Amino acid sequence: MAQIEIRLPKMGESVTEATITNWLKNVGDKIELDEPLVEVATDKVDNELPSEAEGILVKQLFSKDEVAQVGDVIAIISTDGAAVAETVVEEKAATPAVAASVVEQQVQTAVASVNGTADLDKNGPSGKFYSPLVRSIASKEGLSMTQLETISGSGQNGRVTKKDILDFIANGGAAAVAPAAEVKPAAATSAPVAPSAPAQPAVSGGGFLSNIKEPVVTAGPDDEIMEMDRMRKLIADHMVMSTHVSPHVTSYVEADVTKIVNWRNKHKKAFMAREGENLTFTPIFIEAVVKAIKDFPMINVSVSGNQIIKRKHINIGMATALPSGNLIVPVIKDADRLNLNGLAKYVNDLANNARNNNLKPEDIQGGTYTVTNVGTFGNVMGTPIINQPQVAILALGAIRKIPAVIETPDGDFIGIRHKMFLSHSYDHRVVDGALGGQFVRRVADYLEQFDENREI
Repeated sequence: MAQIEIRLPKMGESVTEATITNWLKNVGDKIELDEPLVEVATDKVDNELPSEAEGILVKQLFSKDEVAQVGDVIAIISTDGAAVAETVVEEKAATPAVAASVVEQQVQTAVASVNGTADLDKNGPSGKFYSPLVRSIASKEGLSMTQLETISGSGQNGRVTKKDILDFIANGGAAAVAPAAEVKPAAATSAPVAPSAPAQPAVSGGGFLSNIKEPVVTAGPDDEIMEMDRMRKLIADHMVMSTHVSPHVTSYVEADVTKIVNWRNKHKKAFMAREGENLTFTPIFIEAVVKAIKDFPMINVSVSGNQIIKRKHINIGMATALPSGNLIVPVIKDADRLNLNGLAKYVNDLANNARNNNLKPEDIQGGTYTVTNVGTFGNVMGTPIINQPQVAILALGAIRKIPAVIETPDGDFIGIRHKMFLSHSYDHRVVDGALGGQFVRRVADYLEQFDENREI
């Protein structure tokens, strides 16, 4: 019987796992080459995975809502059509079979409970399987195998899910560590094992904080309770992580963009007729940001421990609101290599694909600096949160007509000008006030110096 293993493919830079959100084919179904097989979701984007072979789906190795790592076999397809469909989910870890292995696991558990953050085996003494994601969270939070074994799993066959372990941590599980009872192996000749020591205080990381408790809110009789969707949970997790990783500072400048407004009004109809594209303000703003990054390249960096990674490429993320109310950040790759025409097309394509849920994983990867347009909603300024692992983000306020003092060789006078605020949030670990303030001032300078006679 010829069988093809379908593995979870790499779906972009830094993406190491994905959640199975829906199987599009059932066990026993016939499937064609490149026909959609399964829907998966990463922390970046949802995607359909096509079948790599034609045949009969005989195994699904992960259930809906389970997390698979890149490279894991998620399904098996028989190419000769003779296979008999098997159980939907195959247990990926067997219970230890002999007393000796049980003793060995008990000893390892006791040692792990003493060390706190020792490597956790995928199988506990009870035979319960722990996924790589659950073990990774446990290690980061200093949980021992003894504590993992006390968690009641809500997954298939009682398996502990990401939600289970995060709920356990949020309820104080990481801090309330009871001393483990002395391990008594079956063999009488085995040496006694020391009881476990209290776990070390949990260290924040991975987008969640075990040492900060959220308030418990009681809903009133007339209140409506709505469950967050998957994307909103990811956004919330990412935002909380960013505010605790980076000390945020925000600098503000006001820019006179009258020249840009007049120039765009003059050219937007001809641009639409010639290019079939809307000429928005966004590509003009991004062009100014790119120029300023070239002047101040230490804005285009990331932090890894005590190291600063200076990015070679200038990839600009543009925060885009979705019809659902959620937010996604598609990325303009190598924005410094594009002219204004190219930027306008790139911006429009990404925005349309985002709104129609047609973004590819690579469309939201590799950003080095982000721009968010709060002016779209009529806001004059904002204090944006840094999109990790970047170190800065620029909020563009609404363009308003206001009275302003205009300086001329013949004297000052009052006139009507188009102005906007730029709000620049930056990571004070590596971007000081001088650099952060000079950068946003330079962006404003490029906007104010825009050439009104420019051709496009």
